[in-house]
Amino acid sequence: MADIDTALKGAMTIDGAIGAALVDYGSGLALGVVGGGTQHDMSVAAAGNTDVVRAQMRTLEMVGVRDSIEDVLITLDTEYHLIRLIPPTRSGDTFFLYLILDKARANLGLARYHLRKIEADLVV
Repeated sequence: MADIDTALKGAMTIDGAIGAALVDYGSGLALGVVGGGTQHDMSVAAAGNTDVVRAQMRTLEMVGVRDSIEDVLITLDTEYHLIRLIPPTRSGDTFFLYLILDKARANLGLARYHLRKIEADLVV
């Protein structure tokens, strides 16, 4: 079992990782952030991606898709932005892991695999 800081530090060991965050998408608040450097304000990016998650959830509901979202991938010229939804907690809290990867150094399949492992061990 991993706490938030341990989980985010683990995410930063993924090849190509630039920054990571754990986000409460009910409120849009980042519960923890790491990395990002001078180019990425991880708290702002996390809050902004809350809108992405909410929009995708609304769209699926409108078209009648009952599957849950595993992850969302945003591909930029030089980066991958990976959003991995975490199943709701017993109390109904909803979270996602957000990871920014350098496209030239990252292996997307391995990154998704590692995020799944991090999610499985995460205790919020």
